[in-house]
Amino acid sequence: MNCGDRALSFDFATAAYRSRGVVRKLIHQFKYNRQMHLSHLLARMLTEGFRDHRLEVMRPQALVPVPLHAARQREREFNQAGVLAELAGRRLGLPVSDCLRRTRYTLTQTDFHREERFGNLEGAFALCRGAQVEGLTVALVDDVLTTGSTADACARVLREAGAAAVVVITVARG
Repeated sequence: MNCGDRALSFDFATAAYRSRGVVRKLIHQFKYNRQMHLSHLLARMLTEGFRDHRLEVMRPQALVPVPLHAARQREREFNQAGVLAELAGRRLGLPVSDCLRRTRYTLTQTDFHREERFGNLEGAFALCRGAQVEGLTVALVDDVLTTGSTADACARVLREAGAAAVVVITVARG
């Protein structure tokens, strides 16, 4: 509902859960309170998104975690999307490609309204030097999809680099 009226750069997004109640609490405890023991449960929840029937046709060849800016990663001490992608990749037998980087520091998306979120991320991502995604179907991995603005900004970079398809898989949707 949050992104249905926009033309987005990814093919579709899927999540097995809604970001409410206990699911939201688990994600927040992991992401903001460094409760790393929750990473395995959340990765298992993320892999449930792979039950989506559309993935039978558009099977990802690699998982791509949404990157954090270096300053935010130092502050948080880990990238939640990277941790989830690594664990899910092991479960699913898929490689993880850290092919995206954040080019500039942005304020947290939680501080913005729906329309402002898209503008906040303009030009915030780039493909890493030497990264190859041309012709690949990739799954962009993050913890939560709300408006789709982060996923759209990342998917745009992947498409411009020649990715054949970009699907978004998150633990939960907002």
